[in-house]
Amino acid sequence: MGRVLAAIGRRLRRVEPPPRVVDWAIAVCVACEVASGLYSFTRGTPSGAWVFWLHSSVGLTLAALVGFKLYRVRRRVAAPASWDRFTPVSVLQAVVTLAALGTGTFWVLGGNVPILAWTTLNLHVGLGLLLVPLVLWHLRGRYHSPRDVDLDRRAALRTGALLVAGTVAWRATETADRVLGGATRRFTGSKPTGDLYDTETEGGSFPVTSWVADDPDPVDRESWTLSVRGLVEEELDLPFEAVAGDADGPDASVAATLDCTSGWYTHQRWGGVRVGDLLESAGADDDRARYVRFTSVTGYRWSLPVDEARDAVLATHVGGRRLSHGHGAPARLVAPGRRGFQWVKWVESVEVRERGDPMQWLVTLISGFD
Repeated sequence: MGRVLAAIGRRLRRVEPPPRVVDWAIAVCVACEVASGLYSFTRGTPSGAWVFWLHSSVGLTLAALVGFKLYRVRRRVAAPASWDRFTPVSVLQAVVTLAALGTGTFWVLGGNVPILAWTTLNLHVGLGLLLVPLVLWHLRGRYHSPRDVDLDRRAALRTGALLVAGTVAWRATETADRVLGGATRRFTGSKPTGDLYDTETEGGSFPVTSWVADDPDPVDRESWTLSVRGLVEEELDLPFEAVAGDADGPDASVAATLDCTSGWYTHQRWGGVRVGDLLESAGADDDRARYVRFTSVTGYRWSLPVDEARDAVLATHVGGRRLSHGHGAPARLVAPGRRGFQWVKWVESVEVRERGDPMQWLVTLISGFD
């Protein structure tokens, strides 16, 4: 066994970039993974598939770099007497990195082991975010600037070869996923519902999930009104019947895919009122209107460019039945091409605005807290 490991070590050293290049490449890869992972939350159309490809390719490249790093420091880690105050965090960083890579690969290959309300994909995201402070602490104690001798042509070729190998490995996992029956995954990595949770049967047979702390009491349809405010000629306060349509059903319907960042998706027909019709009824200012903001009873909110918002629907029905409370009744935003967390639930106001709302990102983290 010793000879085999020694032989493997010699072969690895032939393709391993210089130590400092490996260290810096790991830091760059982690930063790229966190940035691309968070950015992927906002990509719901195939035109954004590139960010998921980048995330997967860099992730597998990171796995190889971590392998080089662990092999190099194995003797130091195996001798606790040589540890300093940064070593335990560095070991924890290695464990979290391997766990993040493992859960991501497991999900891609079709696996899922829910832990409480978390899917394996949720766990992968959480581990990835945990890496940020660990890497910063590691750099605080182990920072070394790259030397000129490290930045040569051979090092660049070896590092580039690792990225190519990561891309090839990712394509191999995609092929394995199809062989294992996972071809129904969307380009986002989400899987069709039924694999992950028990589903409710009334008002939409798909998972009920809410972002962070959003969990209001059921909203009374009889007293609920939808307000339309902002850059409009006439402010509106509409009762449920005006939004849900007459006895024949909703005035508008759209088939759209709800793709949740928890890792599932569902394709449903949604019925309600077209946002463009609301803006027309209120007399939106076509010269100044740039965005439309949708706000929940919890304070959660999201804005869409006005042209996109006109084609969105405030849904009161799904699959021909009224929405249940868990799915956002009395009305929720249906924004085709957007990810699930941007489909605001329990909408109570629509505001036509000249400017966007950068604070909506903060509100997604604190809405629902008393």
